Amino acid sequence: MNRSPTETDDHIRKLITTHPVLIFMKGQPDFPRCGFSARAVEALREAGAREISWVDVLEEPDVRARLPHISDWPTFPQVFIRGEFIGGADIAEELLRSGELERKIQGSGTNPIA
Repeated sequence: MNRSPTETDDHIRKLITTHPVLIFMKGQPDFPRCGFSARAVEALREAGAREISWVDVLEEPDVRARLPHISDWPTFPQVFIRGEFIGGADIAEELLRSGELERKIQGSGTNPIA
């Protein structure tokens, strides 16, 4: 899709604020196209995320080019939970080990994000 940088930024921000658990990744959660994306998805699932929204940055080059300017993070995957930038695969795994990722997914309620 050919969007202007401003339109792409608006699109990205809307995705981030609309989807409770969102990952910008290479591939899809069930078919990741890189090891880091696979690791991040696995961390989210282990932390209790039942539904993971995703954007395949290999299929959306405008998003791939603009997201690092919004998140101030140069690599993919990029995980967002309830509009908050979490980080990439290594940070998601660290937060999983500490229990923080599950707390972020659970939020203030007791049910995982569905």
